[in-house]
Amino acid sequence: MSTTPSGITILGSTGSIGLSTLDVIARHPDRFRVVALTANARAEELAEQCVRFRPRYAVMADADAAERLRRMLADRSPDTEVLAGHDALVRVAGLPEVDHVMAAIVGAAGLLPTLEAAKRGKRVLLANKEALVMSGALFMQAVRENGAGLLPVDSEHNAIFQCLPDNYTAGEPPRGVRRILLTASGGPFRTLPIRQLCSVTPEQACAHPNWDMGRKISVDSATMMNKGLEVIEAGWLFGLETGRIQVVLHPQSLVHSLVEYEDGSMLAQMGNPDMRIPISHALGWPERIASGAAGLDLLEHGMLQFETPDSARFPCLGLASAVMEAGGTAPAILNAANEVAVAAFLERQIPFTTIHRVIEDALERCAVQAADTLQVILDADEMAREAAAELIMQAKVVVAR
Repeated sequence: MSTTPSGITILGSTGSIGLSTLDVIARHPDRFRVVALTANARAEELAEQCVRFRPRYAVMADADAAERLRRMLADRSPDTEVLAGHDALVRVAGLPEVDHVMAAIVGAAGLLPTLEAAKRGKRVLLANKEALVMSGALFMQAVRENGAGLLPVDSEHNAIFQCLPDNYTAGEPPRGVRRILLTASGGPFRTLPIRQLCSVTPEQACAHPNWDMGRKISVDSATMMNKGLEVIEAGWLFGLETGRIQVVLHPQSLVHSLVEYEDGSMLAQMGNPDMRIPISHALGWPERIASGAAGLDLLEHGMLQFETPDSARFPCLGLASAVMEAGGTAPAILNAANEVAVAAFLERQIPFTTIHRVIEDALERCAVQAADTLQVILDADEMAREAAAELIMQAKVVVAR
């Protein structure tokens, strides 16, 4: 008996997660049909995706890029309607014919469309951790009240989900679990002498030893802010306080995370560092479907290492834990200041070691409030961005002297 393929919107289809998602979908044309694809400004890449997958909608965040895309698709994919702007991103996340929404837009820009998908009761495949970092309570409330599905795609959170009981419900403290261990590679500077960190370049920071990721996430991995954000995300996804979430360095990136139970058992999920594995798990759940990833040969690797993160080397990790304890709008402030600081580093405006100082000072400048409405969260985000931009200007003046 044939079934109708599930409709899917991919928010951020030209990024690394979006590309991997389309690779998995292409292997299962009988299971999935692409309804909408979105991108920021990469019109050429999105045009090629539209020609191959024939979505009903293509959305560009940038209006000029959308116009270029319309011209490119006029003859090659005429049935694809091109839309532009943030409202269009929100719209395609809640379309009636969409069953799955892959939330893969990097940063705060992904919050509103991802929240819309939850409000519309979609199965949300969450690769955008900022939605939970910024608005954890509101997001989880939307999931519960609207019967949405929530499946983590970050390799660490997906690994934890795989190690929990089959009937586990997102957001509920898992029964019998003592703690969870989030693994981290340590990025490209795990062994670099700390005194040399002030002179590292954006190219060095983006050269991740194991994963192929976008530039912003690669820098976050180098500072370990990415892991700090994942600690906050894990707290909301699995209903656990900070003390029951531990970060462990694992340079090989083969053990993607672990769950320790009250009886002393520890379950781990392992696999090659290929994002198609967690993506295929989330797409197919509760079934297992082919991902295209190669199987893991443990004999080829031979040794697995686990280490404690160095707080002096990775101060961003401590900042993230502190704001998780503080709650309210503190995580939104942290996230916004980090986005501004990382962008400044990538543009060579500030040194690598100034990133955490900008975030720390922004947290001191911005008052923390209860995150009880979306507007309060968005206001905190804007306030933090302004504070971070001012701090970066001050840092540039000092350097110029």
